[in-house]
Amino acid sequence: MSETQEIAGRIAAQLDRVGGIRLSALSNPKAAAARQRLRAWQSARLARTHAGLLGDPRFGEAASFFLTDIYGANDPGLRDDQIRRVLPTAVKLLPAGGLDTIADAIELDALSEDLDAAMIAALGTQVSSLDGAAYGAAYRKVGRRKDREHQIELIESLGQSLDRLARQPLISTTLALMRKPARLAGLSELQNFLERGYSAFKKMGGADEFLKKVITRERKLLIALFEGDDRLLGE
Repeated sequence: MSETQEIAGRIAAQLDRVGGIRLSALSNPKAAAARQRLRAWQSARLARTHAGLLGDPRFGEAASFFLTDIYGANDPGLRDDQIRRVLPTAVKLLPAGGLDTIADAIELDALSEDLDAAMIAALGTQVSSLDGAAYGAAYRKVGRRKDREHQIELIESLGQSLDRLARQPLISTTLALMRKPARLAGLSELQNFLERGYSAFKKMGGADEFLKKVITRERKLLIALFEGDDRLLGE
């Protein structure tokens, strides 16, 4: 099996996983509203935790990309639905580096959806008046420390994938040439995702320092939350 086929298999498996979780989360208006409230709260928390990166001339665009496209309130469902419908076409159109980036993004999306569903169940009615204390208590109730640690590992892996993509020679030309075929194939949202990620990481000129800052802060928060200290949530 070729590298491309292996990545395509990983994408397909994670699409099935995230599709089932998201379908359950959106199955009724109350569940959908709770999911959106949690995602919005977590996005605001990320903005507080990484405010310095968001305001940094070098790192700001990459931080904003993570906040909006990777791990924030924006719903990647449209992107995932496009890939699910035309995965064989996507595999033919995208370079291996782009496919690897997409696989990491969807795996992170699937795990995040799974953990969010568990958080919503643990929060119950508190999701409508969410604050740091309620979030921290639900976080510890859910537990699943290994999954939380893996979530951070996936964030780092995705950042490294984007950094590799940004360093590839001629990738800018390749992405530009893909725009019309991607649009005709129904992959416009996926194309936009890759171009936004490429642009953010290319401008940064190397992601090591950025990723170290993000991962260090997220791991510090994870440890604090499991030890019962909610102060780093910023509320």
